[in-house]
Amino acid sequence: MAAIPSLPPDPALAEFLLQLEQGRGASLHTVRNYRQALVEFKARHPERSWLEMKPGDFKTYLYQLAREQKLGPSSVRLRFAALRTFYKHAVREGKLEANPTLGLTLPKLPRRLPVFLNRQQVVDLIEAPVKLWRKKEKNAKRLPPWPVLRDMAWLELFYSAGLRLSELVKLRHADLDLAQGTVRVLGKGRKERLCPIGGPAVSALRAYLDACPLESDTVFLSGRDRPLSGRTIQVALKRYLMFAGLDASVSPHKLRHSFATHLLDEGADLRSVQELLGHSQVTTTQIYTSVSVERLKRVYDKSHPRA
Repeated sequence: MAAIPSLPPDPALAEFLLQLEQGRGASLHTVRNYRQALVEFKARHPERSWLEMKPGDFKTYLYQLAREQKLGPSSVRLRFAALRTFYKHAVREGKLEANPTLGLTLPKLPRRLPVFLNRQQVVDLIEAPVKLWRKKEKNAKRLPPWPVLRDMAWLELFYSAGLRLSELVKLRHADLDLAQGTVRVLGKGRKERLCPIGGPAVSALRAYLDACPLESDTVFLSGRDRPLSGRTIQVALKRYLMFAGLDASVSPHKLRHSFATHLLDEGADLRSVQELLGHSQVTTTQIYTSVSVERLKRVYDKSHPRA
């Protein structure tokens, strides 16, 4: 998006953003993007209030974004997601009778299959922290230091529970039940779910927690006794991907894709995967079935004598 225009204080916008963050539990990233989209739209109509906008104003805005500015579908849809949510809130608060942004046909997103790692690639990635340490360490027979064990633990947990990056960095010790092999996750919209975690993840977490000399409510810590940031994890992941000979552009979210795809490949039902991922709509989860079908088609085309 363009730079945020400088506008006078907007109480209606401030109240909405506060409700979005505190009432709905939206991430700071979402709040920032919504604020920028809303301020950008309002800058086109500085003389009118939010409640004075008409459906035609949004139709014109859609045309300007798509035809004149030639923005892609994802950029256009992000802006209208912010507008629709803002006006949905206004209707819910009794400030408007109807949402003026509804009824518009937004550009469709191109259908892209999720990128994921195969099983061996996941193993190579998870083993990368300790292998990299052994390569650098002269006395590799001793136990790895706790930061190495920490990185193996969050890699294992990412894949074992299918977490989002924002969910991982917020994990507290109270959320873990290693005896039962579960983790309680606070997801989008402050929706809570209980995720099982596998034996390797439990073992990796125990090794890290036993070795970590720091004390905090947060599970994953930096060397400065602070919660590990999402950016730090992204940088570390890139380093481990490169060491393992994998695509360094793979993001933390791709481990979530791998988790879902591998479950469906092994026969897990769609509703269970939806619940494990914390998706509010099953249609969001269905994209992973397409990955499995595409893989089966490739196997069929390669193996069947009359393919």
